[in-house]
Amino acid sequence: MALSYWEYKTWFTDIDFTIVGSGISGLSCALELREIYPKAKILILERGAMPQGASTKNAGFACFGSVSELLSDLKTHTEDELLNLVEMRIKGLEVLKNRLGEQAIGFKKYGGYELFFQSQQELYETCLDSVEHVNRLLQPLFNDAIFSIKSNAQNFGNIQPKLFFNKEEGELDTGKMMRALVNLAQHHTIQILNNCTVENYTDLGDTVVLKTSLAEFKTRQLFIATNGFAQKLGISTVQPARNQVLITGPIKNLNLTGTYHLDEGYTYFRTIDNRILLGGGRNLDRKGEQTDSFGTTTQIQQYLERILAETILPDTRVEIEHRWSGILGVGDQKQPVLKPLSANIFCGVRLGGMGIAIGSLVGKKLAGLVKH
Repeated sequence: MALSYWEYKTWFTDIDFTIVGSGISGLSCALELREIYPKAKILILERGAMPQGASTKNAGFACFGSVSELLSDLKTHTEDELLNLVEMRIKGLEVLKNRLGEQAIGFKKYGGYELFFQSQQELYETCLDSVEHVNRLLQPLFNDAIFSIKSNAQNFGNIQPKLFFNKEEGELDTGKMMRALVNLAQHHTIQILNNCTVENYTDLGDTVVLKTSLAEFKTRQLFIATNGFAQKLGISTVQPARNQVLITGPIKNLNLTGTYHLDEGYTYFRTIDNRILLGGGRNLDRKGEQTDSFGTTTQIQQYLERILAETILPDTRVEIEHRWSGILGVGDQKQPVLKPLSANIFCGVRLGGMGIAIGSLVGKKLAGLVKH
């Protein structure tokens, strides 16, 4: 369908900055650019009707890693690299909370727990032996020992007798957060075009030509913030990873608070609106879940249902109300890919499943790649 003169003139002419992706990183990048360039024409392109990928699909964990996850990261990162990652997550959450306010995103700091299955005796004992080491390692960032050991007061089934508690972990309302970011961007006259897919782009030296499903147009500079879909735009260091989620119907007398991690962070759950939200399990089928296609599978959904019935609420009958999936951007390293791709094209991707924590900081740093 051909655009009218008015459509092309209003939305696709004299664009200074174009951001691909209206998730946390893309919106944060646009807001940072607006602060630096108050008069610039800023356009965000989003392939979905709402932010696709992970920004509206996640569980709302404001976290930076459980003990077992951090120990696992130390196998592929140095201690300094891990400290840098955790610091980015802390700073990213602060940028998000300062920008929107805790009330607007439903932020609550109830703490986070890590559980270990009875079958994970060796991993459990390793983490017990390593808690003090992890606390000492993170001491420069928190000035305190943040992990402690708790009893199984929640009566979870089929797990080891002790839980690991992180007093600094929080949770938020993903929908409120994204709506607040979109509203703020629109308040600052940042244009967002939904259902617009980028097909290709070319840096001509003084401008970038973008071909999209709606129009072909020029922009002074281009920012790629699509994370899980970055590979579609030529960024090969990012692999898509699908995460599946389910949520129950309302449950009477549900008294759980906080966020919960299992299996080195691959599985997680929390309460929201008197329901259990439970997700993860992609480590059961790494090859199958290395996809940017949305959907759920019987294998992983049955695994999540089994955890719900045998571990979280072993004496309660519940109904599954809804299922969905989100697409993460992962890779061999958890350090985000933040770099220029050419003179006028920049990317901020590979958030490694920590988009809530680092997305705002990645967006800020992505905007900062422009030479003023």
